[in-house]
Amino acid sequence: MYRIGVTGHRSIPAEAEAHVLAGMRAALCGLDRATQALSSLAVGADQLFADLALTCGAELTAVIPSGDYEACFDNAADLARYRTLKARAAREVRLDFPHSTDEAYYAAGAYIADHCDRLLAVWDGLPARGLGGTGDIVTYARTLGRPVTVIWRDGVLRG
Repeated sequence: MYRIGVTGHRSIPAEAEAHVLAGMRAALCGLDRATQALSSLAVGADQLFADLALTCGAELTAVIPSGDYEACFDNAADLARYRTLKARAAREVRLDFPHSTDEAYYAAGAYIADHCDRLLAVWDGLPARGLGGTGDIVTYARTLGRPVTVIWRDGVLRG
């Protein structure tokens, strides 16, 4: 089974969203082999990726960083989407962190990088804003020699 993981920004500007979706679609859809998609199901890139992966017929693995992960969702709609995607996952990996911390997020991103054949990074190329951010996970994946496909629309700044 071919395994594709995702790391990416929680906030994707509207002017970049169509480009990001097209890049994800190109990476996920039309593969001629069974595909497993790994995502932490966070708001933004993770949820877009998970939803598209399921649409394209991939098996979803939800990588849950912490016991209180649901508390990190700011509104009911985001939490509902998370729960819906998690319920559709073929498997769930729950890390042993009791609380949603930067360390838990880094560990989840590292788990995804460790267990994928390719990492998709919805990333503006700038350093992470905190431990476990997209830039950190891209750097980690590259130190493993993992192929990383960066998806971002040139000239668009993250909010």
